[in-house]
Amino acid sequence: MNKEFILAVEELEKEKQISKDLLIDAIESALVSAYKKNYGTSQNVRVNINRETGDIDVFMRKDVVEEVYDPFVEVDVHEAQEIDPNYEVGDVIEYQVTPKDFGRIAAQTAKQVVVQRIREAERGMIYDDYINRQSEIVNGVIQRISNDTVFINMGKTEGILAFTEQVKGEHYEVNHRIKAFIMDVKKTTKGPQVYLSRSHPGLVKRMFELEVPEIQEGIVEIKSISREAGSRTKMAVFANDENVDPVGACVGARGTRVQSVVDELFGEKIDIINWSENPEKLISSALSPAKVERVMINEDEKSATVVVPDYQLSLAIGKEGQNVRLAAKLCGWKIDIKSHSQFMQTEDVLFDNDDMEDSIDELEDDGIVILDESVDEDMTQEE
Repeated sequence: MNKEFILAVEELEKEKQISKDLLIDAIESALVSAYKKNYGTSQNVRVNINRETGDIDVFMRKDVVEEVYDPFVEVDVHEAQEIDPNYEVGDVIEYQVTPKDFGRIAAQTAKQVVVQRIREAERGMIYDDYINRQSEIVNGVIQRISNDTVFINMGKTEGILAFTEQVKGEHYEVNHRIKAFIMDVKKTTKGPQVYLSRSHPGLVKRMFELEVPEIQEGIVEIKSISREAGSRTKMAVFANDENVDPVGACVGARGTRVQSVVDELFGEKIDIINWSENPEKLISSALSPAKVERVMINEDEKSATVVVPDYQLSLAIGKEGQNVRLAAKLCGWKIDIKSHSQFMQTEDVLFDNDDMEDSIDELEDDGIVILDESVDEDMTQEE
């Protein structure tokens, strides 16, 4: 332990951002244990490292008492006063007991402590870095695949893409670059664990934030998003500037922006709609590409009955109910879809032709009713 050691510690402080005093305090504590271990003593000892020269001193500490019960940790007050008359009961007296060969033990112990502290500090910095990046996208290279779990090298640490967070149909290969969503960061005995996801809806949201400058600037806002990873995503967007088309901004010129996201998601379909505070309009748009005749809202149950033309029923429901399921998640409403014929039969309602036409005109003005001519003919026949 000399001045070179102190210089090395100062370099570590700059490079690894570990406090010099923290390192030396840790080494002093470790040297106390090393002294007791190597010299077989139960005495109270204190180790002091000179911050300037790096010299080490070991001191034995004894309490000044009137009557000695344990000579290893106590000293009689009269004996203490022979050393210094000012000592009184309750004081602590120290004797320097630095062994001649303690330098070798100290060097070995210091090395172990420094290495351990550096490792702990690096783990702490990695954890602090990634915990602040939670819910963001990270780029990485697939390092290895073990038992369906994909391990991604992100530079400073390794991310874990569990099987449950992978997308069905995606194929992962070692050394391939990949984007993933930072879902969670946890401290473990092995260091920080970063858990990633490819199926989280946040992945799509973050990708659009990267691709669309208007979203980064706050002009366009992603209000809601629902996703069935690997198949389809629905996203509702809103513009804080009435001169900006939010859907057009997300799609981009000739679809370049949305296509970049689709390519990264290996062909996943993405529906982008305009957000509306009007639930009828929002639900009608959310069921795109299906055309909607009528939306009836039940505010108390937060449910909606949607009537669509007969030929649009299967499109509105989607394959295995996917379209209506995603629309319900996007809007936060329970949606029940009926064809025009089903609605007329189940509700047993007779519509006055003039009233119906007025209703249709009103809804079309709101931009939510798109009727085929055959619907008007069906209504005339019903009358």
